[in-house]
Amino acid sequence: MAKFELKLPKMGESVAEATITNWLKNVGETIAADEAVLEIATDKVDSEVPSEVSGTLTEILFQVNDVVKVGQTIAIIETEGGSVAAAPVAETVAAPVAEVVKTVEAAQTIAAPADFKSSDKFFSPLVKNIATAEGISLTELESIAGSGKDGRVTKEDILNYIKNRGSQPAAAAPAPKTTAPIATPVSVNGGDEIVEMDRMRKLISGYMVASVQTSAHVQSFIEVDVTNIVKWRDRVKNAFEKREGEKLTFTPIFMEAVAKALKDFPGMNISVDGEFIIKRKNINLGMAAALPNGNLIVPVIKNADQLNLVGMAKAVNDLGNRAKAGKLKPDDTQGGTYTVTNVGTFGSVFGTPIINQPQVGILALGAIRKVPAVIETPEGDFIGIRQKMFLSHSYDHRVVDGALGGSFVKRVADYLEAFDVNREY
Repeated sequence: MAKFELKLPKMGESVAEATITNWLKNVGETIAADEAVLEIATDKVDSEVPSEVSGTLTEILFQVNDVVKVGQTIAIIETEGGSVAAAPVAETVAAPVAEVVKTVEAAQTIAAPADFKSSDKFFSPLVKNIATAEGISLTELESIAGSGKDGRVTKEDILNYIKNRGSQPAAAAPAPKTTAPIATPVSVNGGDEIVEMDRMRKLISGYMVASVQTSAHVQSFIEVDVTNIVKWRDRVKNAFEKREGEKLTFTPIFMEAVAKALKDFPGMNISVDGEFIIKRKNINLGMAAALPNGNLIVPVIKNADQLNLVGMAKAVNDLGNRAKAGKLKPDDTQGGTYTVTNVGTFGSVFGTPIINQPQVGILALGAIRKVPAVIETPEGDFIGIRQKMFLSHSYDHRVVDGALGGSFVKRVADYLEAFDVNREY
């Protein structure tokens, strides 16, 4: 018999770890090649980890809710054969920057003290192991100001704390920590249904609150005449679908205009990290999509400015269909530099969307409506029926002023209104 190490596979360049949410197989059960063994979750996407071999699951190395790094062995599968099998390492570990990190990273399999589990805060396995090696109590760890996402304590935060710790008075021994149970709301009239948020809704809730607390949101609105676009799409959509095998919606047309405007105004294609501005090289458009269960996810169209309309339509349809089917991969939601959300899908005329951190802008597309409008001609002005919509641009006033935020959304509108009705698709 041979032993095969099932490792957490690489899930994209920007995904370094995942949380185990459910084991689909128990120790002692047989597993077929390519059969799912467990379910994992990254910040936004749930997915399954299949086995590369057939055999029997003999050992589970991590439990539900454990955070596992890419490349770590998570289970042992016993297979037929005489040699020891092992999956290739999926990701190399960066060289440590301090001796304490060398010690801790060399012993990643050492479990963190049990008292860390009683904390309401999230600490990565590396941070917990550093705390263990340095004798840092849970009370001390919770007192460290985190600079990471959602206030998380990073490796640099705890190393800086350790560096300055010797010059500070010794802390008194902490009192035993008691964790109060979370109170469940009670229906006053006995007829209300109390339902706990699912994991994704809890994540969305945290992201939205954190974004409002982080960015100084301000909005600009502009009305756009999209009559030419509506007429052109009505004329070519059947031929487009017949030739390309894809439906032509308005979304790729709007995404094309946004990508062009971002090239014109690279100041909108940035992100903020503390007091630093990161100018993004690539234009990766996030596309907010509603899921069948009512939750929201934002898959990303990579290098959107390099796609023609056919390529954009294929990317929009592919991501949208896989989002609805729950087939997105973790990397599909990573790396966005700007986001577009279509509130018009649900009949909204315009909206004030919340910025997708750490981006600095998000554009809401309102519903297209037939409205009476003044039409200017050489012979004079007259009233006619036009197809119009509102663009609502939310941007981060910490780094984007009204001139840039307003000019950007105006440029998107200009591209849409100048749409060539004779263009080829």
